[in-house]
Amino acid sequence: MRLGGPLIVNNLAVAGMQFADAVMAGNLGAKELAAVAVGGSFWFLGFSVCLGILMAISPIVARHFGAGNFDIIGRYTRQGIYLSFFLGVPLFLLGQHAAAPLLERFGIDPEFRDLTVGYVGAITYGAPGIFIFLSLRFTTEGIGHMRPIMFVSVFALVCNVFLNYVLMFGHFGAPAMGAVGCGYASAISMWIVMFALAGHMFTSSHYKPFHIFSRVGRLRLDVFKEIIYLGVPIAITITAEAGLFSAVSILMGTRGTEITAAHQIAISFASTTFMIPLALSGAITVLVGQLVGAGKHHQARVTGWVGIILCAGIMSISAAFLLVFRDAVVGLYTSDAAVTGIAISLLLMAAVFQIVDGIQIGAAGALRGYKDTSLPMAINLFAFWVLAFPLAYLAAITYKAPPNYVWAGFVVGLSVAAFLLTWRFRRLSRAASMQTA
Repeated sequence: MRLGGPLIVNNLAVAGMQFADAVMAGNLGAKELAAVAVGGSFWFLGFSVCLGILMAISPIVARHFGAGNFDIIGRYTRQGIYLSFFLGVPLFLLGQHAAAPLLERFGIDPEFRDLTVGYVGAITYGAPGIFIFLSLRFTTEGIGHMRPIMFVSVFALVCNVFLNYVLMFGHFGAPAMGAVGCGYASAISMWIVMFALAGHMFTSSHYKPFHIFSRVGRLRLDVFKEIIYLGVPIAITITAEAGLFSAVSILMGTRGTEITAAHQIAISFASTTFMIPLALSGAITVLVGQLVGAGKHHQARVTGWVGIILCAGIMSISAAFLLVFRDAVVGLYTSDAAVTGIAISLLLMAAVFQIVDGIQIGAAGALRGYKDTSLPMAINLFAFWVLAFPLAYLAAITYKAPPNYVWAGFVVGLSVAAFLLTWRFRRLSRAASMQTA
């Protein structure tokens, strides 16, 4: 909790941006809310791939920190910054030129398709900035120094809400750009958070032993290879889950404005509460990685199990809250009667899958601490794309079933992933403990 607490605040700040986007777009109308929902899902597909690759920096840095190899840490940070640029520019270009034809091919409702294209084009301006921020963030995570991440993310949340107010609604002389203004506000906030964290790391004595900014290093293909080799399976693992949720959002976009808006409400709240176990998962990765780097395999195993149980417990509390207060939660987003009824039924399904979602993300974090990424990737691909997505597609497209039947696919996929990832951690951690006993 000491490591995870600041990350929880960070992730809740990130979720707060998504929450603010949804609420403020909902106040403009169902079309704007649907555009932000589908556009955000489209953006997140590309973002999650790059996020996963850069996440490899955290366990690598944690291992070297635990082993006392301080001089090497700065090298990985610099190469991560270079890699962030190489990832961010292509994603920006895709957002500018590929969004319109892809969204048309997916069959997104023409009623809000143009708004969605405008939102995607605007938000991708922030891609290089947010990826450089992530390379810096995962460095400071790996050394266990979490507070700066928390402070800059809260600052970015404040900036994002203010910029939404200015650009979406047209205040202080700015034009009222609606959903497109929401995309620009997010992009600007991404650059703000990058400069804020970079400025802190450049001036703070806490980072001096790592020599992050002491030189402009050349491109090192060996470091690139190590980050990418470990990061690509993480990227595929994350994209398997995030891509499932994004793909289902796009499927919902074919069912009309009310269903799309209701889905956005439910997924927005579920994503907000998921930020807590996601943060703890990052803390589990760091602490397990540091302990493994120091050769303390038994302590690493105990830490992993405690983390998984903690994630499950927190999500159980969240599920109980959702069952009791689901009407009030929906009321925060919309007063539209049709949207409200659909959203309430989806939140009932969300209460079910949150518990297994907490278990699987906790187990995935523990496995990353062991630098075990390939088998978890295969598990997530199977659970989410062999099981969950076909079920969701059949319900949404083939049978035109009610939206809560579509969400039943989430429950199946997350349950299978939770079981298999926990089983993998149990076997791997026990084997490591026995070898050092």
